[in-house]
Amino acid sequence: MFYHKVPLWLLLYIQYFNVKKRILGISGFYHDSSASLLIDGEICGAVHEERFSRIKHDKTFPVNSIKYLLKNNNLSLLDIDFIVFYEKPFLKFERLLETYIAFAPKGFKSFCASLPIWLREKLFQKKVIFENLKKIDKNFKDQAKIKFSEHHLSHAASAFFPSPYERAIILTMDGVGEWATTTIGEGYKNKLKIFKEIHFPHSLGLLYSAFTYYLGFKVNSGEYKVMGLAPYGKPIFKELILNKLIDVKNDGSFRLKMKYFNYATGLTMTNSNFDKLFGNKRRSPETEKLNQFHMNIASSLQAALEEIILKICNNLKKEFNIDNLCLAGGVALNCVANGKIQKSNIFKNIWIQPASGDAGGSLGACLFYWHEILNMPKTNINHDIMKGSFLGPEFENNEIEDQLKKCGAKYKKYNIKELILNTASMLNNGKIIGLFQGRSEFGPRALGNRSIIADPRIKDLQKNLNLKIKFRESFRPFAPAILSEKLSEYFKLTTKSPYMLLVSEINDDKKLQINNNQKNLFGISQLNLERSTVPAITHVDYSSRIQTIHKETNEFFYKVVKEFENISDCPMVVNTSFNIRGEPMVNSPTDAFKCFMGTELDALVIGEFILIKDDQNPKNIINYKNQFELD
Repeated sequence: MFYHKVPLWLLLYIQYFNVKKRILGISGFYHDSSASLLIDGEICGAVHEERFSRIKHDKTFPVNSIKYLLKNNNLSLLDIDFIVFYEKPFLKFERLLETYIAFAPKGFKSFCASLPIWLREKLFQKKVIFENLKKIDKNFKDQAKIKFSEHHLSHAASAFFPSPYERAIILTMDGVGEWATTTIGEGYKNKLKIFKEIHFPHSLGLLYSAFTYYLGFKVNSGEYKVMGLAPYGKPIFKELILNKLIDVKNDGSFRLKMKYFNYATGLTMTNSNFDKLFGNKRRSPETEKLNQFHMNIASSLQAALEEIILKICNNLKKEFNIDNLCLAGGVALNCVANGKIQKSNIFKNIWIQPASGDAGGSLGACLFYWHEILNMPKTNINHDIMKGSFLGPEFENNEIEDQLKKCGAKYKKYNIKELILNTASMLNNGKIIGLFQGRSEFGPRALGNRSIIADPRIKDLQKNLNLKIKFRESFRPFAPAILSEKLSEYFKLTTKSPYMLLVSEINDDKKLQINNNQKNLFGISQLNLERSTVPAITHVDYSSRIQTIHKETNEFFYKVVKEFENISDCPMVVNTSFNIRGEPMVNSPTDAFKCFMGTELDALVIGEFILIKDDQNPKNIINYKNQFELD
């Protein structure tokens, strides 16, 4: 649990005298650094450091995130009561040492390279955190305010405490925390209990990352690509994976066969045994074209992962007989697997933390301290407290206009009604629009505030949007954002999906007939087939990663799509994140304008303003895609 317990007298003072408590959560030093702020149990903000630094998956101490949270809430560090880091560095170092001892002498070179970094930067993290906080506020002197959670407890807390359930089973799955890679626990009222753990090096997250590496994609970034590539292939290697790479028991517990992997002590994810097993060497990133073999590998991995997760879920329901499931950890961002859990009806209800990766750890650390350590009640039954996950920076119209002027932008100002009508009309005319409204999203999904939107009825939109605007691989799918009340008219999904974390199949009456010749197509050649009445969001297996739009959490976006439906009779739009490949989502009006001018976006709707590409000064067009590393 935590290194420091709160004295009983302080707990009584807080509870009975209604003293406001402010908790700052921090995640950092590995990937996806973030900070979160909890005031009296309310989530007042949660932000990714990458959005400020413009470095994708930024791992540095979240200085900018903390500064934003403090400024936005009129606080200084001296006003913060507890600062909670999302994991325990000493336990992580213990795992590092024990792993190298277990595999010795293998990995000695890697150990020698990593040890100085740990001793200099990571092991004594309380001191490092304190020094970084003093850079934010030189008057900050109370090192005792700094507390530590555990990695998977932070994940579990981020899943259960914001959820609408009084009681739930909690399943967390990721690469690795300190020791744990998978945990099973229960949340009841304001308490968490972890019952079971699977420990490093046995990890579903690292298994998926190993295949990400083997397929030539970037680890901790390219896993989405593997998931998107899977429907183009056939799962012909599934049994090979389940028989050779991983030993899975009937209850879903598992052990990886480490002779095929190199990540425990080496500098790569897989080794020559892995190559021999599948009969091919690792794909060369960016230079070797994807072929049917790679697609079959992705399909096989995804199928194996789904089978293992469903075994775990079946056993959980049988053992605990609890109707509600909460998910977090990086593996919980696999929306295809999530969709299979939902479709299986093993659990009556599922809730997934929208920032399930390490960024969400900062929020979980806050919530765990508030409920478990300060013993504060969980009051959000029947509704979640994530505020639609709109927890980041927001800009007033005067701030937006100031930044647009500095950028040399040409724009027109509209009232809200005109803004909605014009946006919907442009969508209906086939325009691709950058949408920048309200508070930015916490988590990897754009949910309507930092989004690129378009008409899903356009046949070649998926390919063109990928290649000309996102500058990424043509096979990657796009999500529909659909009015929540129209969900059942288009998709076989029986529950809301506000955070774009569930995949479901499109309804049969929306599908288009495919002839025999088209059925025989394979690989990327399937991409150009028109499969439904909304082809831009229909993947090759007739699936879609669905976002349901709710007026109560995002009124502007809801009204835009509702007006688009009034014009077009289509109650959804294509929704993808407002960025290009390798870039974090845009965070400021300046970021938005640069992305707008560096891509083939037709229009930018930002605050009360609309910018049309054809009206802009050609001198502001930039070679944008070369500014960011490939993901």
